[in-house]
Amino acid sequence: MPGTTVLAFDLGASSGRAMMGRLTSGRLEIEELRRFPNEPVRYNGELHWDVPRLWHEMQSALAAAGAGQAVASIGVDTWGVDYALLGESGALLENPYHYRDQRTAGMVEKAFAAVGAGRIYDVTGIQFMALNTLYQLYAASQRTPRLLACAESLVTMPDLFNYWLTGVRGCEYTEATTTQFLDRRTRSWACDLLRDLGIPTHFLQPIVQPGTVLGPLRPELAGSGALRSAVVTAPACHDTGSAVAAVKTGGRTAFLSSGTWSLLGTEIPEAIVNEDTRRFNFTNEGSVGGSFRLLKNITGLWLLEGCKKSWDSAGRKFSYGELMDLARAAEPLVSLIDPDDPLFVAPDDMPCAIEAYCARTGQAVPRTPGACTRAILEGLAVKYRCVVEQLGAIAGAPFEAVRVIGGGCRNGLLNEFTADATGCRVLAGPAEATALGNIAMQLVGIGAVASIDQARGLIERSFPVETHEPSGRGGWDRAYGQFKSML
Repeated sequence: MPGTTVLAFDLGASSGRAMMGRLTSGRLEIEELRRFPNEPVRYNGELHWDVPRLWHEMQSALAAAGAGQAVASIGVDTWGVDYALLGESGALLENPYHYRDQRTAGMVEKAFAAVGAGRIYDVTGIQFMALNTLYQLYAASQRTPRLLACAESLVTMPDLFNYWLTGVRGCEYTEATTTQFLDRRTRSWACDLLRDLGIPTHFLQPIVQPGTVLGPLRPELAGSGALRSAVVTAPACHDTGSAVAAVKTGGRTAFLSSGTWSLLGTEIPEAIVNEDTRRFNFTNEGSVGGSFRLLKNITGLWLLEGCKKSWDSAGRKFSYGELMDLARAAEPLVSLIDPDDPLFVAPDDMPCAIEAYCARTGQAVPRTPGACTRAILEGLAVKYRCVVEQLGAIAGAPFEAVRVIGGGCRNGLLNEFTADATGCRVLAGPAEATALGNIAMQLVGIGAVASIDQARGLIERSFPVETHEPSGRGGWDRAYGQFKSML
């Protein structure tokens, strides 16, 4: 329906945005209505999300949207794995934990000892990461069992905001798959697995599919303005699910959702769970239209964000553009880092962590911001090559192109390095893929667009991509050999 306007809340690990999407003349237009920081808080030695502050910012965005033209639908996407516990009358029992909190240390190994790694992976098809909801809940079941017992509902982060928007409790499918306790075959909760780990199941909510209209916006939020007739629609509520919903991949084209995290994979009709996917630690996350995203989580531009924060604190303030210029001028392929090394999970000083990694692996230590930035970008590029090769081995054919989406697609230097390191054509864009995928599924859900394929075509026409062709593999081949020997 031409003229339809929807509102997308896109909450990432470091910031949130409210984006308006308008369907006009066969094209999609987007406008940033509001942007706000998402800063975790530390207290009692623990790391938590400040969800009351996020909700306050969302309400401010709703007020601004209510003063404009009529909004048909509202949708929310967020990061994965984290959750909230609700008690009587829907009260929040605690500020949700941040996935980087240290309470999950050792929980993966304890879970393996209790039920077996093979069983967990066979049931869920999800890669092993200590931050997964399964291990967060396993930690909570040992540390705060009475809190779990009195919780009436467990909701993931986007489901919490959907509840506050509508009063409806549920768990959206793509977000649910990130927990590592959704059965990939039945697409329902793996309750037997949870019970065998001593984790309660009474608080689990019904699974909701992407594109489901959850209900009208609460009257006290809707008011009498532009939001008075708005409904809340579940997009792919996991931010990577929304990002991939914006573009067509599969076949010989992989996707790379690039931001704080890098998610590299491909869309497939059914989950692939075998010895190769387990050995390479690939995950099968839910996607739109009943498909799966076979992918690997890679620590992404978190390393560069951490370095910039340290340099800023020391009074050496650089813009990202200046850092790219310094990196381009630095000597190539001198220091390679594995972005997924445990040193980089939550260091007090990221540049020092990178120096320590290079010293430990017998490489030249990057002493300048330019050399350090180049080491990060080149390390990401060679890690992408490693994962693209593994993905090709699993899929049975090599990949020819990588579609880079998300904010990281604006990093032209990283795109060049990725093309050269992998030998694949890099198609960069759209940068706003997550918000666009959110908007697309809302339009499908309310019937303004007939299908996700039609919505993807609409996005493709509205937001052209930038192409980077590979060149000069020799130095990268040598660097890749060195990188593999370090892993």
